[in-house]
Amino acid sequence: MEQFKGLTRLPKFAIPQRYDLHLKLDLSACTFSGTELIDLNIIQVTKFLVLNALELHVHKVWFTNSHNQFLPTELVLDGDDEILVLAFDEALSVGDGVLGIEFSGALNEYLRGLYRCTFMDGGEKKNMAVTQFEAVDARRCFPCWDEPALKATFKITLDVPSELVALSNMPVINEKHDGNIKTVYFEETPIMSTYLVGIVVGRFDYIEDTAADGVKVRVHCPVGKSDKGEFALHVAVKTLDYFTKYFSMPYSLPKLDMVGVPEFSAGAMENYGLITYRENELLYDHLHSPVSRKQRLVTVVAHEVAHQWFGNLVTMEWWTHLWLNEGFATWISYMATDILFPEWKIWTKYLGYSTEGLSMDALEISHPIEVEIDHARSVVEIFDAISYEKGSAVIRMLQSYLGDEIFQKSLSSYIKRHAEKNTKTEDLWSILSEESGVDVSSMMDVWTKKKGYPVISVKINDNILEFEQSQFQLSGENGDGQWIVPITMSVGSYHRSKNFLLETKLGKVDISDLIPSHPGNSSPFNEKNKENFADQLWIKVNIEQSGFYRVNYENELNFRLRNAIENNLLSASDKFGILDDAYALCLACKQPLSALVSLMNVYRKEMDYVVLSRLIEICYDIMAVSSDAIPDSANELNQFFINLLLFPARKLGWESVPGESNLNALLRGEVLRALATFDHDKTHEEALYRFQSLLNDKNTPLVSADTSRALYIAIMRNSSTSNRKGYESLLKIYRESDSVQVKEGILRCLATSPDPDIVVEVLNFLLSDEVRFQDINYGLAGLNEECCEVAWKWMKENWDLILAKYGVEMLLANFINCIVALFCSNEKADEVEAFFESRTYPSIARTLKRALERIRIKARWVENIKQDQSLHQLLCQLATTKS
Repeated sequence: MEQFKGLTRLPKFAIPQRYDLHLKLDLSACTFSGTELIDLNIIQVTKFLVLNALELHVHKVWFTNSHNQFLPTELVLDGDDEILVLAFDEALSVGDGVLGIEFSGALNEYLRGLYRCTFMDGGEKKNMAVTQFEAVDARRCFPCWDEPALKATFKITLDVPSELVALSNMPVINEKHDGNIKTVYFEETPIMSTYLVGIVVGRFDYIEDTAADGVKVRVHCPVGKSDKGEFALHVAVKTLDYFTKYFSMPYSLPKLDMVGVPEFSAGAMENYGLITYRENELLYDHLHSPVSRKQRLVTVVAHEVAHQWFGNLVTMEWWTHLWLNEGFATWISYMATDILFPEWKIWTKYLGYSTEGLSMDALEISHPIEVEIDHARSVVEIFDAISYEKGSAVIRMLQSYLGDEIFQKSLSSYIKRHAEKNTKTEDLWSILSEESGVDVSSMMDVWTKKKGYPVISVKINDNILEFEQSQFQLSGENGDGQWIVPITMSVGSYHRSKNFLLETKLGKVDISDLIPSHPGNSSPFNEKNKENFADQLWIKVNIEQSGFYRVNYENELNFRLRNAIENNLLSASDKFGILDDAYALCLACKQPLSALVSLMNVYRKEMDYVVLSRLIEICYDIMAVSSDAIPDSANELNQFFINLLLFPARKLGWESVPGESNLNALLRGEVLRALATFDHDKTHEEALYRFQSLLNDKNTPLVSADTSRALYIAIMRNSSTSNRKGYESLLKIYRESDSVQVKEGILRCLATSPDPDIVVEVLNFLLSDEVRFQDINYGLAGLNEECCEVAWKWMKENWDLILAKYGVEMLLANFINCIVALFCSNEKADEVEAFFESRTYPSIARTLKRALERIRIKARWVENIKQDQSLHQLLCQLATTKS
């Protein structure tokens, strides 16, 4: 038996070809039992069969082939390696056979495997069952070869309470009733991976529509809320049609069900033909859903529908290549959203998403896009900003370099060639190379097989631009990476551009042909004009932020870009990029904070959503370290941030304007939330007035879905143990509302109180039965640096309770990301490290290391800010400069 311990992957004695799976669910006892017949192909003579199983009881096992029936002489369930080992006295010969297993298990509460959650039925709480198998939890439901490359077909049968709806990957072909139980038979699936098997049993209403090629699409909603699923249904049908054309390949199943479930650990899951969602990711409420939720719904639905091709039809060979699923689904979900709603300018908003990948990949604890997986439980940690954000950004960069037409043709060929198979990254590069004539592997291997990315330093010498690449790391250390970088640039106008590949550490480009001639003679007056002309001739590298790299400009080029921003000569994407790169360089201690603050001041009249949104996030990040770094200037800093936002706040006001863009509605909410967070008196005064109106009339026109969170933050910023009225009013709204959107909005704001006693109350509330498992991340996200000490103390005291309630999977990481990562001193990093020395698990190990590294990066930044001699005087000046 020892030979099978500690293996990353299952030994290849046998290959599954078909599962005939019959599950019997007892929702009262929260248990299930099952029988499965697995058609196997024994590919080498063996006395062992090794498959995956976890937290199951195995009652009976047999194996039959055309000659005999074999019973195992030994059966071992190994919880550490999550395997079931079957040992036989007599060797099993090469050829086909059937493995039969009878087993049982419990419906767990950890939102993984086959789990239990609850729904309300006429005021009564009742149980339902849902599956979440990705990445490695099909083994919690039935013994199986639980690896993506070991594809098979699935014939699923379910015994469930007669009054409930049973859904799976394929359509129902028959139902038989026996008293209070019905047996539901589903069509057999096409060949697919175990992690894509899906089952939902509960009470739903549904609405349906039909895609252009006849595929029936249904959205299953909580009873009485089917109207809330109409927008998602519209998006699903449109994206099915779009992807069918884009990939030149029809959707491969006869139906697509989308289900909103009450408790779900992730946002959504692409089970083949049965996509499951958090309710607030699927349901759109015109009254209570902010515009941000509407836009997210479109990208999430498009992402999951795209997976039906990229991931389900063509599947990564192993989790090392997860990015082939998630990076591509992310990239194409934005492309589909841009086709459906071009007025949203979603590719501009995408920059706020991709910067998360840049941030994570600048850490020492980062990992390559293609990352080795040594333990099944560690897979969950690579569903991160590298696989999603960096993966999609690298794809976008490659698409921009190769061109849309070649890229689309290549993806269509890729899907056709590898349909119902498994692939590695090299398979995609091969087809892209065939179609484009470019050696894509040589160009892209360093982007996917090595962690990190470059910062491109740019200088100008006469009309020669000099480039130097080096690995960018937030620690300030010099990395040794070198990339093949697609450089794009414009000089003074987007009509004067040049592109090239930087294939070495150093490069030079002559831009004389991009500089327009300046009329005039050599008189002193004209010499002065020429100097002014040069000052105006901005040079922007990485146009529209299409490349996954940062740019560090010398002072003269920085000055020109600042003028271009002030004169509104640059696109929103490029203004975003200049600001984002400057912040990253400051955090890495490559530029002083005074330089960043001076740049931020140039954005006072900014009205573009993506730029202002990033500006606000940077304000939050600076504020988070200000009490440690510049306690004597913290008030001036806060006032400067308020001053930055007063211009857009006045322009937007509190009320929506008929016919205004969605981006303005988004921006209004963002700006007002920030002003409430920075304790702006007039914003608080107006918010409290409007909140009172809401208490008097829940349908008041003075509160919209987009501004409600600004009200909630203002309420909590003014709440304390001696002034609890607003806090208790918010809790009352939460308890009485049946809207998931309203509940989410309130949860996100409760922990923003500056009163540590109130924050502890909120944290205890989050652990109570009043807050669903899945919603813990919303509540924790409201925590800020003011109460990090009390939150950390609370977490240590309640760690065993937290662990018992949430287990050691995805939800546990929220406590580390939202509490531990708030600190900004090496002493606290040491304390955190000591606490977790005996409390870490494979599923959170990387998350913890990442949080510790971020703390130490902030600690270094704090010390650097303390040395910035000109910062205090600058802040005093800017704090008194009104917009």
